[in-house]
Amino acid sequence: MKTAERLKSNLSRWKNTCVFFAAGMSLVYLCSYSMPNPPVSEIKFVPNYQADSAVSAEIRAQLTDVKGQAALYFPKSVARFYGQSGFRPAWVNKLENPKQTWEAMLMLDCVLQFGLSHDDYHPKELSYDLLHNILEKPGQVSAADKAKYDILLTDALVTFMNHLHYGKLNPDFPAAKTDQGIPAGFNADEALARAINQNDFMKAILDVQPKAKAYAELQYHMHLLEGVYQGDCYDIPEATVRKMAINMERLRWAAITDSSYIQVNIPSFNLEYHLPDTTYEFKTVVGKPAWPTPTLNSAITYFTTTPEWKVPQKIFIKELLPKALENSAFFENNQYTLYDNQGNYIEANANALAMVKQNPGNYKLRQSSGCDNSLGLIVFRFPNIFDIYLHDTPEQNLFKADERDFSHGCIRVEQAEKLADLILRQDSANNLIGTVHKAIKGYKTKNFMLKTPVPIKVTYLTCEMQKGNLVTYKDIYDLDKRLEMALYNVTNPIVLN
Repeated sequence: MKTAERLKSNLSRWKNTCVFFAAGMSLVYLCSYSMPNPPVSEIKFVPNYQADSAVSAEIRAQLTDVKGQAALYFPKSVARFYGQSGFRPAWVNKLENPKQTWEAMLMLDCVLQFGLSHDDYHPKELSYDLLHNILEKPGQVSAADKAKYDILLTDALVTFMNHLHYGKLNPDFPAAKTDQGIPAGFNADEALARAINQNDFMKAILDVQPKAKAYAELQYHMHLLEGVYQGDCYDIPEATVRKMAINMERLRWAAITDSSYIQVNIPSFNLEYHLPDTTYEFKTVVGKPAWPTPTLNSAITYFTTTPEWKVPQKIFIKELLPKALENSAFFENNQYTLYDNQGNYIEANANALAMVKQNPGNYKLRQSSGCDNSLGLIVFRFPNIFDIYLHDTPEQNLFKADERDFSHGCIRVEQAEKLADLILRQDSANNLIGTVHKAIKGYKTKNFMLKTPVPIKVTYLTCEMQKGNLVTYKDIYDLDKRLEMALYNVTNPIVLN
């Protein structure tokens, strides 16, 4: 059942309106319901502090019960939330002003507008009928049922906030990790406690979303598809909605918070250097499907002119060694030098290569600097477990292709010298630009350390908004279907490549 239908059936006494929220950098329209002032005879709220004490005791008991904990997605976060308030109920005791309780329910009804699923937020247990009884006829609902409802609504909101901020399936921040609490990071239980004390409760919740422009634009378009256009005779393919949802999920993983950063998007074969006042674009070459470029978050700490290349073992064994076995002059002709693991030089003649073939793991290959070096004339280095680089290339003709998945995982960038110049200017090191060009011209290997590392985000986004239109890219690594299956808990994905 669509959001509008669910709300209509559950809140037939409420007037359907549209509320405008500013959430971070985005403007989020959220379906809302304003409750008109009812006759006093219709709804009577009578504070019952003794009942609140009974509910508090039940909340404490249920949070320490193993069965009660098992029903929660974030049990430790929920326990911390109630612990800081002496286990007082947060939602079912708001008899005089239940506005935040209804707003909490409303946001859970509108999760489709954020690329999320109703099933993840206790929809069966959090019924509107029961909430009406709790708030309007509190004497007819047991303290245990009130406590259970309060706890589940808190867990649903904590889950919603974690999904908005980290994503549902973030490989770096899985639910078990965030439930433990992230030191000096985002913690949904703390954010929810602060939101309750804000004048604009809903805005405080929605502000936990990523602030990146790419995310804000996708989220707004999702709002239009799932909130505004529904029921207006618009034909909205479910595959389009799901494709947007999985890419909103990926943008949550990217954790883009800086005003200045480099983003490499693999499917679009594009690098964007974002600065506060402008964005520079560069073409890239990324890994072929057999050697995919990984997504990652890191920071460029320095770059090197005319670098030596330490060939990755996988490339050495699978690609270069077979060529050398066919032609013993291959290494010499391409400026490769062979060493054993002790650093001893090995002359790459036919007899030596035959020995190397027997135990290739005992040997290393390096390519000297120069115009034909596979890393080109500049390599930008950033810490990562995948041992990949952002670098120049002597094969400039590759940038003429529309689809540029040719590398072994590293990222090749067109106009690498221009990118180095921009980075130095942003680093207040304009005086070094001439030195860089001189080193390149003379094939001199030199490191240029940055005073301020440049954040680099390597993303895998198969769609994005451009000038108000949704643009899609080829899913070159065939990753969309797997993420769709996990995000929607389905076995038959419908997202198109």
